[in-house]
Amino acid sequence: MSSLSQLDQVKTTPWSGGRSPWSVEYGKIMMWFFLVSDAFTFSSLLVYYGAQRFSKFTWPDPDLVFQSVPGLAEGGYPLVFVGIMTFILIMSSVTMVLAVEAGHRRSKKEVTWWMVATIIGGFMFLGCQAAEWTHLFHEGFSWGKIPPMETLKHLFTGEVSEVSALQFSNLFFTITGFHGFHVFTGVVINIILLCMVVNGTFEKRGHYLMVEKVGLYWHFVDLVWVFVFTFFYLV
Repeated sequence: MSSLSQLDQVKTTPWSGGRSPWSVEYGKIMMWFFLVSDAFTFSSLLVYYGAQRFSKFTWPDPDLVFQSVPGLAEGGYPLVFVGIMTFILIMSSVTMVLAVEAGHRRSKKEVTWWMVATIIGGFMFLGCQAAEWTHLFHEGFSWGKIPPMETLKHLFTGEVSEVSALQFSNLFFTITGFHGFHVFTGVVINIILLCMVVNGTFEKRGHYLMVEKVGLYWHFVDLVWVFVFTFFYLV
């Protein structure tokens, strides 16, 4: 009778099997599963980009394509604007770390302010991306569309290829758009999380574990951008 009672007690746990694997909370493991699956999606897109990039004899030069600072300079500043974008996103990841750390100490006020800073950083990155897209649209780039030959001549260091330019345009807007959607989703989730922090939801629960789980997603988005930045702007 005693052993049966112990068995029934085990079955009432979240895992229905006793001790959870790796001593990690269920929701956090599920977040890791999601991030791994999402990593495969981004990897597939970037591998395809690499296959297209290195199967062509010529390709648009990033230093020539991305040399403007929208609203300030039309050219002559290669990779400056994307460097600013990258810095903003990395700093938002830092503020997210600080929010998680403050959550471990159950400091509601600090979590609130660091979450606000993270949200602002996310909006700034999205604003910069929108400005870059708008500039490229004005240059003639879009999905399935490239600038005229006279413009393309200034974007290649060697032979001009309309096929390469079209592949570059399609993949750039697809991959950066997919990443931008992730950033936007993260900002929305962070706003919801901020409202919960302000309302004292996590104080009532006695922990800020949800902030840590969303922080994992935000760091993933930051890490993916490092690879997107490398593939499109540096290679």
